[in-house]
This record gives sequence, C-alpha cells and structure tokens, in this order.
Amino acid sequence: MTFNKRDDVELVRKAKTGDGKAYDELTLMYKEVVFKIVHRMVHNRQEAEDLTQEAFIKAYNSITSFNEDYAFSTWLFKIATNNCIDFFRKRKLRTHSMDETIRYKDDEIQQEYADPDPDVEREIIADEKTKMIRKAIEELPEKYRIVIKLRHQEEKSYEDISELLDLPLGTVKARIFRAREMLNKSLRNLLG
Repeated sequence: MTFNKRDDVELVRKAKTGDGKAYDELTLMYKEVVFKIVHRMVHNRQEAEDLTQEAFIKAYNSITSFNEDYAFSTWLFKIATNNCIDFFRKRKLRTHSMDETIRYKDDEIQQEYADPDPDVEREIIADEKTKMIRKAIEELPEKYRIVIKLRHQEEKSYEDISELLDLPLGTVKARIFRAREMLNKSLRNLLG
C-alpha cells in the first residue's frame, strides 16, 4: 500500500480539530501495516490486534502534538513499536528463586550451582559436610540405610527399590521419608 503524504496531512489537520471521521480514515489507511509491524514483534495474533488498537488510541490521544514536518506514518509506526516495547516491559517473566526446590516426578530436588571461584575453605567445609552425611547414613538402622543409599547414591526410582527389596511401594516411600527425618535430626544435632 502506498501512502500519500498530502492525503495524510489533510486528514491529520482535520483530526487535530476533532474530526473523528478524518481519524477513522487514517486508521483504515494504516491499520493493516501497523498490525503487520506489531505482529512481527509479538508473534501472537490476539496480542497484536490488541496492541494495534492501543497504538491507534494513543496516536489519537496525542494527535495534537504531531509535527506536520514529518510523515504521519513514521510517527504512527514509532508509537506502535514503542507500545510493543512497553508491552514486553510490563509482561511479567516467570522467574524462580535459586533456592527454590524443583518438583521432579515423585521427588524434590534442591538446585545446586557451581561457584565460579571456589576457595579452599569452602572445599574443606563441603568435604566435612559430606563426611558427616555419610557417617549419619551409616548410623541409620539397616532398613533405612539401604533405601537411602539406593535412592540417593544409586539414584534408583521408588518402583525399582520396591522391586529390588521385594517391598510394597508405600513401605519404600515411608522408609525413605523416615530415613530423611532421622538424617535431618542427626545432622542438626551434629551441626548444633
């Protein structure tokens, strides 16, 4: 579609005086191309339609500030693209805390991130914690120690543990739960 600047100027002047029909004509002239610009940015037809309509409303509300030395189309396209940028800024991005546990299948996983600059003190503390955990596991009663080792050291599923130990699934889950409680209590006592 070719746009005639002379037609724009006349329609814009009329729209500035409050002529709604003149603005409707401008809208009809540019609606398709503005929609295409917006749709290329947001990649969603419904959002593009809403944002296109908002752009025309914003342009209408500020038409009196339009400088006729410039092309109406350029001004309108700028309003439409800025409207999209505002839309992206306002859209809430889904974020997760680094400390938040992740649910995976039938278990919760604590996220761990490597320190880009580990120091000796941290390594020593980590080694001590690992030793304390291993010691606490070894001190568990055998029926709890076995399920914890299968689950967390050999990374077996509850179903696999149930089959290996010839135990009902509910019993396996209960033992793992109880073993974790015992470990937490033991480690809290060790760490004070």
